[in-house]
Amino acid sequence: MSSPLAISARVAWWGTSWLRGHIVADELLDALLTDSVSHVVGGLDDDGTEPLLTALARLRSRGATGFGAAFPAEGDPVGLGGPRAFNTDALDVGEAVVAIGAGIGLVPRAVGPTYEWQAQSAAPRQLPDVGESDRGLRATVLESARDLAALDVARWRPEVADQLLNLRHLAVPDAPPGVPSRCVDLAARAMQALGIVDLALADDGGAVSAAEIAARRGALAPLERAGRRALVAAFSPEVWPPS
Repeated sequence: MSSPLAISARVAWWGTSWLRGHIVADELLDALLTDSVSHVVGGLDDDGTEPLLTALARLRSRGATGFGAAFPAEGDPVGLGGPRAFNTDALDVGEAVVAIGAGIGLVPRAVGPTYEWQAQSAAPRQLPDVGESDRGLRATVLESARDLAALDVARWRPEVADQLLNLRHLAVPDAPPGVPSRCVDLAARAMQALGIVDLALADDGGAVSAAEIAARRGALAPLERAGRRALVAAFSPEVWPPS
């Protein structure tokens, strides 16, 4: 069964749990191979590619203390600290992993049933706080719900209206030992918010004016931004509260 989590999110959670001794390598691989048959990493040395588990072990020997995820978008490189080359590649695919303390970033690309990761230098990053992201997401969900109601979301996207009326029904993702429960809950609500955005933007609701389309997208933009920031906080061990 495929995981609802992006591959960078899985590497962040399960990779950190493995690195800190909470799970064994087989459990890490089980989490990563739900939608793929292999993962290879290039760029860590001059020997070509190597299995992801070997690469993570190499990063541990270089001082990695955890793995954090980034989910940037154009104009909002949240979770990235540079340099430009790494940011550009991460923005191109919409996600990346940072080896905390090792100065290395990994960018995934799906090639058939395989994930090919490219390693490159990554600078320290500034991250949204878990509590700040939590409060910001909660407030933005309410504001977006009001804005969408004013735009008659129930008429052009009844599925979105239904989800906004049922926000307490969360699909909580599986998490390995060592991930704070608050971050698991935050990840669930962030994915719920981003799911609402994706559903609402699936089409423009039939023949509507350019002004109406702009208004809808304007109402959804803050929710998408808050959702991504919350997702980054939930999958970044640097800012986790004590579990």
